Amino acid sequence: MKNKALLKKISSGLTSLLFIFLLCMLFLVFISKVTGNEGNLFGYQLKTVLSGSMEPKIDTGSIISIKTGGDMTRFHRDDVITFNTKDDMIVTHRITEVLNDGEQYITKGDANDGHDLSPVLSEKIIGYYTGFTIPYVGYVINFASSREGAALLLILPGFLLLTYSYIIIRRTLRQVKEVMDEKDMKTGKKTHFNKKGEDFQ
Repeated sequence: MKNKALLKKISSGLTSLLFIFLLCMLFLVFISKVTGNEGNLFGYQLKTVLSGSMEPKIDTGSIISIKTGGDMTRFHRDDVITFNTKDDMIVTHRITEVLNDGEQYITKGDANDGHDLSPVLSEKIIGYYTGFTIPYVGYVINFASSREGAALLLILPGFLLLTYSYIIIRRTLRQVKEVMDEKDMKTGKKTHFNKKGEDFQ
């Protein structure tokens, strides 16, 4: 009986994990396709980091949270900000020097030898790094933004949902059979089913 109860717990745990994974896949599709590879909620935005310029503070392939809005001249030395470059690239680097009362900033990646070539104008700043990081998930979201990744992430949740439904139905049928077997053991009779599924003694 103990082994039987343990197997039921393991089966239930695996089913729950599968369902949670399905929800995660749907969340990734939502993030990558609906919000254009950015999540924005209550002034916080998610950004994908695909370079190692801020390691070891921020690992390559991480997702970071930045706080947007507010006075972009308020930052200080050692703050980590996310900004647009002249080439329309999004970069997250650390402030090493504040110029003109915050109108411009000298920035540098922690892992880089030298400072960035051009000062960052305050109007080019998107927000500041909050310290919240999810390692390696950025690789997945970056893949999801591609045509192949989007197709896979749209098909995979459906397949997982079918698998989950199959597991639930099979487990339910097994439990029904166990109840019927216990009933037969108590009555000393065995329940038989005809081709139409009707039981007879």
